[in-house]
Amino acid sequence: MTVAALTSVKPAASSWRRSVLAVLAGLLANVALSSATDLLMVAVGVFPPLSEFGRPESFTDSMLLLALLYRTVYGVLGCYLTARLAPTRAMAHALSLGTIGVIAGVVGAVATWDTWTPWYSLAIIAVPLPSAWLGAWIRSARHSHS
Repeated sequence: MTVAALTSVKPAASSWRRSVLAVLAGLLANVALSSATDLLMVAVGVFPPLSEFGRPESFTDSMLLLALLYRTVYGVLGCYLTARLAPTRAMAHALSLGTIGVIAGVVGAVATWDTWTPWYSLAIIAVPLPSAWLGAWIRSARHSHS
């Protein structure tokens, strides 16, 4: 392989790594913020103790709606971060993270369909892609005004 061929491969490999890291950063931010807020909600008595987390009957619809709302905000923030860190094509990177969210939502819904209330399971599936689009759109709007 020639030197020119090797140098042309290096930027593509670097871009690929940056793409993966951008999506992982958004995912980790979302998971960390959601988990920390769950723990805060338990600590202040809004949610039942952690020992009850596997018991859907311990959660009211209003608790689930609150969780859905902050998880949606964190999804937007995570996708914004992914779009911000993406080497190119910010929207595609954010939508990749949103797709991971949809897949996780489907797996969770299938695993818990007879356990959790159906509206929550369906909402967890429906929210990630619009959140991803909004996060990338905010990044694009902020970037165009810089």
